[in-house]
Amino acid sequence: MQITLNSKKIECAEGKTILEVAEENGVHIPTLCYQKSLEPEARCRICLVEANGKLIPSCSTKIKDGMVISTDNHEVIRARKMNTELMAASHSYLCFVEDREHELCRLINDVGLREIRFSQKKQHKPADKNSVIIRDNNKCILCGRCVSTCEKIQTVDAITLAYRRYHTKVTPYFEHDLAEVACVKCGQCALNCPVGAIYERNDVDAVINALKSGKHVIAQTAPSVRATLGEMFGMEPGTLVTGKMVAALRRAGFHKVFDTDLGADLTIMEEANELLERVEKKGKLPLITSCSPGWINFVEFFYPELLPHVSTCKSPHMMFGAMTKSYYAKKFGINPRDITLVSIMPCTAKKFEIARPEMKNNGLRNVDFVLTTRETAELIRKNHIDFLNLPDETFDDMMGVSSGAGALFGATGGVMEAALRTFYETVTKKELKHIEFEQVRGTKGIKEATIDIDGLKVNIAVAHGLGNARIVLDRIKDGTADYHFVEIMGCPGGCIGGGGQPIPTDEEIIKKRAKAIYQQDRELPLRKSHENPTVKELYKEFLGKPLSKKAHEYLHTKYVKRKVY
Repeated sequence: MQITLNSKKIECAEGKTILEVAEENGVHIPTLCYQKSLEPEARCRICLVEANGKLIPSCSTKIKDGMVISTDNHEVIRARKMNTELMAASHSYLCFVEDREHELCRLINDVGLREIRFSQKKQHKPADKNSVIIRDNNKCILCGRCVSTCEKIQTVDAITLAYRRYHTKVTPYFEHDLAEVACVKCGQCALNCPVGAIYERNDVDAVINALKSGKHVIAQTAPSVRATLGEMFGMEPGTLVTGKMVAALRRAGFHKVFDTDLGADLTIMEEANELLERVEKKGKLPLITSCSPGWINFVEFFYPELLPHVSTCKSPHMMFGAMTKSYYAKKFGINPRDITLVSIMPCTAKKFEIARPEMKNNGLRNVDFVLTTRETAELIRKNHIDFLNLPDETFDDMMGVSSGAGALFGATGGVMEAALRTFYETVTKKELKHIEFEQVRGTKGIKEATIDIDGLKVNIAVAHGLGNARIVLDRIKDGTADYHFVEIMGCPGGCIGGGGQPIPTDEEIIKKRAKAIYQQDRELPLRKSHENPTVKELYKEFLGKPLSKKAHEYLHTKYVKRKVY
C-alpha cells in the first residue's frame, strides 16, 4: 500500500493508523488523549492532519491506498492551535514556562501557542479530602485519559465522565468521594493525567516536620525507585541511581537509610514456605501473592470469595516496618515510639495500606509515612540538594543488606522469580545452578509456565495490571486454570509502572526500568533471599523460623471483604 506523506511517497502496511505510519517514518504529530495501549477515542482533536483535503484525527483514522496526507500545512497548524487553546482555557493553572511539568504545557509549546484568548472560570469544590488520590476538576480538560485507564486497563470503573456540555466533569459514580467507592488507589489515573488534575495526597511537608521533630527518622527505599528516581532529575529512564538516592536521603536529614529489599527477602522466606505448606498439606491453591496493595484492594472489592487463596504475608515495606519497630529498636536500645519510618515507594496505594488497622504491632503503625517517587524528588529539591552531583553512598548496615532476589520485586514477574529461587532450594535441598527464570520475565500481560522442581510440577501464572488480573481470577473462579502459584501486580509493568512513578511512564520506559532492575540483581553478591545473612540473623535471634507464631504476629496479616457502593 502506498501513500503520500508530506509530499513523500512511502510504502506502508495495511491496517495501520496515520499516526502509527507517521511515527514509523519519523514524522511527529502531537497528541493528548491518545494512549498506545487503548483503542483511540479521538476526543481531543490535537492530532489532526489533512488527508485528501479534509481535516481528520490521525490517531483513529486508518490509512487507505493513495491517501495524500499533510501533517504540517497552515490549516493543520491553525486547527491544532485552536483546539489546544480551547482545551487549555478550561485549565485554571496554566503557565507558559520552559520547564513545564505537565503534558498540556509541553503541548502548548509544541503547537506554538503563546496566549489563551478564552476563559472558562471553574469553581469546583475540593474533592476527595479523605482519599489518597485527589481530584481537582478546576484543572481538568476532559481529555478522558484517566477514565479510559480506570475502565479499560484497570477495569475498576471508579470514575466516569458525568453530565453534559459545560457541566461535564470527571467524578466517581453518584458524586461519591473517591474514599467511598471501589477505588483501589493504584494511581494509574494520576500517572496518565496530562495536567495534574488527579494526584496523590502530598505528604512531603509532614515528612519534613518529622525530620525536624528530634525523633529517630528512618527511610526505607523500594527496589524500583532506584531505577526511576533519576528521571525526575533529567536522567535517562533505566538509570540506576541507588548510591545518589541514599546520599540524597541522608542529606535530607534521615538518621538511617535502609533497603526495603530486606523486607522483600523476608516476604520470599514466608511466602515460599507458605506455598510449600499448602502443597504438602493440600491447602487452598493456588497461592496468590500479596505484596501489591492496589491488587489487594481490588480482590477485596471485586473477588472477596478468592481471599482464602491470597497469601497472608504483609507487603515487604510493612514487614520491614514491623521489624524496624521491634527487632531493630530492641537491638539498638531505641524506644519504638521514638521511631518514625518513611517508605520511599513507587506506589500511591501504599499510602492507604499504612493506615489499615491490621498494619500495626504493639499499638504502633508499621510505617508512618509513604512518599512516592515524585514526592521524593520534591523533598530533595526542597532541601536544595544537587542530586546529579552527589557521590554514591551505600545503605546503612544491618537493615540495609539485601539480595538480588529482593531487587527483582520492582518488575512484573520478579516476586515469582525470587520465590522460585528459594522454593526450589527449600524443596530439593540442592543448589540451583541456573537462577534466572526467563519464563516469568517480559511485559506480556499474562505469563503462564510449568516449572519442574526435581520432579514436582509447579504451574505458575504472572499477571500485571488489574485488567489482566481479572482474567486470571476468572479462570481460578470458574476452575479452568490449574495453578499452584500466582503473582499479581496491580500496575502495568509492576512497581516500575506504579502510580507514583515519574511521568511519563509508557511501555518502552517500563522496559528500560526493568532492564535496570535485572542489572541490579546480577550485580549484587547475594541473589537468593534465603542466603541473606540479616534474614538468617532475624530468624535466629527473633522470629525463630518461617511461619512461626512470632513470624505470623509480625509478618502476616488478614485481608477483608470491602463494600462496593
